[in-house]
Amino acid sequence: WIFITDPAFRSRAERVLDLYARTWDGEALGADEYVISADEKTSVQARCRCHPTLAPGQARAMRVNHTYGRGGALAYLAAYDVHHAKTFGRCEPRTGIAPFMALVGQVMAQEPYAGAKRVFWVVDNGSSHRGKKAADRLRAAYPNAVLVHTPVHASWLNQVEIYFSVVQRKVVTPNDFTDLNEVADRLRAFEDRYNATAQPFQWKFTTSDLDDLLARLDQHTADHPEESSAAKAA
Repeated sequence: WIFITDPAFRSRAERVLDLYARTWDGEALGADEYVISADEKTSVQARCRCHPTLAPGQARAMRVNHTYGRGGALAYLAAYDVHHAKTFGRCEPRTGIAPFMALVGQVMAQEPYAGAKRVFWVVDNGSSHRGKKAADRLRAAYPNAVLVHTPVHASWLNQVEIYFSVVQRKVVTPNDFTDLNEVADRLRAFEDRYNATAQPFQWKFTTSDLDDLLARLDQHTADHPEESSAAKAA
């Protein structure tokens, strides 16, 4: 784990946790307000195994050859509707401002988000959507969109990361694809299947849990000041 270095850690984390609990600035969100968690999964590779992968059989685990040819890599961008368990994804050659805004446009162009009172976009501090410039850019393109950043080094507060972990286990592993087109097709097919059956994640980490965590970290820092000094120096 890492020592907290963001001076606004608690306030930023609290805003995200409040949105997951359907509140903003102390007021409950309306039925026409939505919370989207978004990020990019970088470098999804196409590895063509030199020998065919053998499916698992009776008393035999799956066999995946360790040698492979590289078929390139793509970025998988996803936006996850936190309270309705709906995922919107797209594949791009690379990450960046333009690909991220294309993802935003993909979501905001359709209902119920186009006509919503507000759509909150929870993102980390990656270069594609960092800082006030990104927030202003989003608001200029979509006046009902609000960009909300997680604290630095707190991607675990972004629920789309849970979806990405599912993708990693069920789509990308084992990595055995002929080319990038096959990777993209598999990702799109999984999205369709996921959206047909998914339920919202049972998010249980609250602001009370946050305060408990911060209190424990403060106590740990007080008990081990040398670790805190080393972390700051690093």
